Amino acid sequence: MAQLLADLGFSDGLVTQLALADVHGNTQKSLAGLEDYLEQVLIVRKKLIEVATYPLMLLAFLVLIMLGLKNYLLPQLEGENLATTLINHFPLIFLGIMAGLAFSGLLLSYFAKKIDKISLYSKLCKIPYLGQFISLYLTAYYAREWGNLIGQGLDLAQVVQIMQDQKSQLFQEIGLDMQRALLAGQAFHDKVLSYPFFKRELSLMIAYGEVKSRLGQELELYAKETWKTFFHKLNQASQLIQPLVFLFVALMIVMIYAAMLLPIYQNMPSF
Repeated sequence: MAQLLADLGFSDGLVTQLALADVHGNTQKSLAGLEDYLEQVLIVRKKLIEVATYPLMLLAFLVLIMLGLKNYLLPQLEGENLATTLINHFPLIFLGIMAGLAFSGLLLSYFAKKIDKISLYSKLCKIPYLGQFISLYLTAYYAREWGNLIGQGLDLAQVVQIMQDQKSQLFQEIGLDMQRALLAGQAFHDKVLSYPFFKRELSLMIAYGEVKSRLGQELELYAKETWKTFFHKLNQASQLIQPLVFLFVALMIVMIYAAMLLPIYQNMPSF
């Protein structure tokens, strides 16, 4: 089934989860978890589309208005100020920013393929605001998979070996790195704590589960709570898009009024 999903173009993360389900035998539970995860992603994606559609239309109309002002209004105005300069160059500035963002995305994607995934995610989790989502996602993802494997009676040596056989490159690298650490005598929870892209609570939960001899169950419970936190924060973030775009559009409208009114005030006689 995992290979079938891989051939259909599903992400490495989903393919890895099904491949691990074949190992620990809890396929029905894994499929139920995947269904819940995909439903949550679909809800967030739908909300993002709903939230972003109207602001994007506003931005498109704003660009058209700016082009009209540049060609018809500005040539009739005498003098030049900051507002008129901004309106005059706004279409080029806007297109330049979009092109810059697209180029930056392609450049980051290129370099991301050249470096190991542990280093990549260690850097990504330090990005302000975005880093917390990466950390929450990876923490929930690995807590759930480790919990499933350990809960089926596999020991840590078997778990890290299985990780190295999966399709996800990050899964492979963490498995190999952990295998070396365990052979060197480092505790599981201490090694997890050394990864900056995992929440600190994950290491504490592992240590607690080992003491109580309930590591698999504790990790599964912790994963559920972390997934809830992740999607809650994702929903909150999606609601910030509209206010930010509206604020930007409002500033541009103020600039338009300033471009029209400032020359009039400048030409008025002073008393």
